Amino acid sequence: MLENIDTHKLEKILKSKAGQQIPRDNSDYFLPNFCKGRAVFALILVTELLVLTMALAASGIREFAWEDFALISLFVLWVALSSAALLCALRGKINRMPLPAAVVVVLLIIAMVTLGFSMLAEWAMAGADFSRFEIQINGYDLLRNLLVSLVMSGMALRYFYVQAQLRQQERSELHARIQALQSRINPHFLFNSMNSIASLISIDPDAAEQAVEDLCELFRASLRETTKPVALSQELELCRRYMAIEQLRLGERLRVDWQLNELPEQATLPLLTLQPVLENAVYHGIQPLPEGGEITVETSIIKGKVPCLKVRVSNPVLEAAASSNGEFGHQMALDNIRDRLDALYNGQARLETEQNSQRFVAELTVPFRKENNGC
Repeated sequence: MLENIDTHKLEKILKSKAGQQIPRDNSDYFLPNFCKGRAVFALILVTELLVLTMALAASGIREFAWEDFALISLFVLWVALSSAALLCALRGKINRMPLPAAVVVVLLIIAMVTLGFSMLAEWAMAGADFSRFEIQINGYDLLRNLLVSLVMSGMALRYFYVQAQLRQQERSELHARIQALQSRINPHFLFNSMNSIASLISIDPDAAEQAVEDLCELFRASLRETTKPVALSQELELCRRYMAIEQLRLGERLRVDWQLNELPEQATLPLLTLQPVLENAVYHGIQPLPEGGEITVETSIIKGKVPCLKVRVSNPVLEAAASSNGEFGHQMALDNIRDRLDALYNGQARLETEQNSQRFVAELTVPFRKENNGC
């Protein structure tokens, strides 16, 4: 009867996931995205601070030359904003270049923009005769502008590169941390599941094959990238597969009440976040009870300035567990989940628990998007 079960499915999944790498994220390239308002605002602020420093160094505080400050600001802002516009338009091509070539291209763009506006400024300061376009080039002023722009641009590029390297290092450390936490959260019911499957092979091979498929899907999820949220429906499907496997072992002792309200499509959760909560409820709530019990899963939306998803899981507890103030077997798995949420959402999501004399409740709250403020 073993031929009815695809016993190689789990092995194929493990092999297909071997050597999986994190895809490169172009948003983490060393150049800021000057197509976004935040980067442009930061550029304007830094530019004005630079001009103010230059003006103060040249004239001092008592004899501060506001007219010179305004003229220099106008010139430098035109150069900075025009360079940012060109870098925004060419961002895709520059991001695909090797680092040395990208630096050279950026410096050439800034040098050409500086040269163009320097010549335009010379023409404007000379009287700007619109009937004819004649420029008397002051080589020293032009060289000064080019040197200042290239020196400042080189310093800025060096700063951007160091920042990008720090972000990449932090992302790698975060990924390693989450993977370590994920490995601690992976299901611990493999042997029980295999025993259940073995007992079903001779009496119900179809149910045994379905159990193998459910087990493979759970392990496929555990090998998947865990730093990106997935749709709530996908996480709930994994939870249903997990509960189906546990149902083979516990039978009628395990009952689940799914109270799933209609939720928007953008509702997401980190992969394998809700499943460990249910596993905790089964192992420390239902399994110790001779008569079993019912686990309740409720989903809802917290409406407000920052919409958030709330998932509430409750399970019955033994009297001994109730008298231990929540320290009876629940904390390690839940602390791991809190660590994952903190690493992924930077404190914007939370997992809260409470316990009374009859039930243990775990409440998971996450914002719809990572960039939102906390719920």
